[in-house]
Amino acid sequence: MAAKSAHAEHHAELDRRLVEATRGIRLLESVSWPASVEREFLADWKRGQARLPVIAYPSLDFAEARTALADIARAADPAHPLGDYVRRTAESWRIATDLLEAMGTPRVTEHSTLLFGRPDDRVPGAASTNLDAARHFIEIADEFSSDAPLEETSIEFPAEVLQVELQQKLDAFFGEGVVRVETDPGLIAKAAAGATRIRLSAATSFSDYDRDQLLNHEAFVHSLTALNGRAQPHLKSLARSSPRITATQEGLAVFAELMSGSIDIARMKRISLRILAIDMAIRGADFIEVFRFFLDAGQQETDSFASAQRVFRGAPTGGGAAFTKDAVYLHGLLSVHTFFRWALKHQRMKLCRNLFAGKLALHDVLALEPYFDDGTIAPPRWLPPWVQHAHGLAGILAFSLFANRIHVDRVEAEDLVLGL
Repeated sequence: MAAKSAHAEHHAELDRRLVEATRGIRLLESVSWPASVEREFLADWKRGQARLPVIAYPSLDFAEARTALADIARAADPAHPLGDYVRRTAESWRIATDLLEAMGTPRVTEHSTLLFGRPDDRVPGAASTNLDAARHFIEIADEFSSDAPLEETSIEFPAEVLQVELQQKLDAFFGEGVVRVETDPGLIAKAAAGATRIRLSAATSFSDYDRDQLLNHEAFVHSLTALNGRAQPHLKSLARSSPRITATQEGLAVFAELMSGSIDIARMKRISLRILAIDMAIRGADFIEVFRFFLDAGQQETDSFASAQRVFRGAPTGGGAAFTKDAVYLHGLLSVHTFFRWALKHQRMKLCRNLFAGKLALHDVLALEPYFDDGTIAPPRWLPPWVQHAHGLAGILAFSLFANRIHVDRVEAEDLVLGL
């Protein structure tokens, strides 16, 4: 036990150094575009004079941070689960510094791929790729839209109205003032979440689906895991979104939409279109071609710009390069869904709850299980409502496990006759 405690204390100290060394590394913030780029591009587009956006990225130097990260990685014991966690996390931050120093050049794709993968990567447990999955969901969405008998009634409301409603819900869940909801006129994305603040794009109108997705995706996953991470007694890095946990975090957040019933087919199509767009950009499509791709897929001009800029964040807009982060949404969703079903089948649902204890990858929950058991890692203080309802969650997963055995393409009309 003494040796184990010494290992834990050693790696907790390395973890504290890791948090300090990465304070100045802000990946998504650094590659984001100013809101003025959208206004200028769309104004030119409407005049028939569309031009490729030109983004002036800052010249950054992370040599000092890389040296500190290398020292931390060398001091971590790769044969020890805590040491392996520290080493993997430090390496992902190191790659992030390489990406940030390469902003505006094609080299961004190489570093982004190491962190987030590619559209042609295989999905877990199958021979299909992310592209195959994306095309499947787009096809289903298009078939549904063309044959939908009724249009859902959708009420659009401004960001200020949503801000008040979300604030009330979050105060009731986390406690008053724990998580603030604000509107942000400079935000291109619909929303962005941190541990204690959720920002809404002030220029965007939101639907009922948007509201429920934001609550379950941003608040009850991204903010919730950050807050639980802040409460950790030893591994303070669990409060920070290291690049290596992105696939699990985003997959878990989309899975939360699925399990709470707040995802819709249009949302699945939007996620899937981004994967195809990343593949287009890597293969040579420029920003305008990708923007047109989203328009042709049925998105509005502002949404098409927002989707296209996600693909070209940090990358040159002339084609042949891409920021591949959006490839993780489907890959992460399928991985998390598989993990939850595996945990149910093997009667290890506690692992699913542990996933919310901080910013963790699926690998971490398995490798670090003994340190949840001995208290080195604290259990999550907050759990999303759909996880709290354990029997309902188990029921859905049990049905999913069996339903996966049924091959829909082989079903004939006579198979569906009930009774005479």
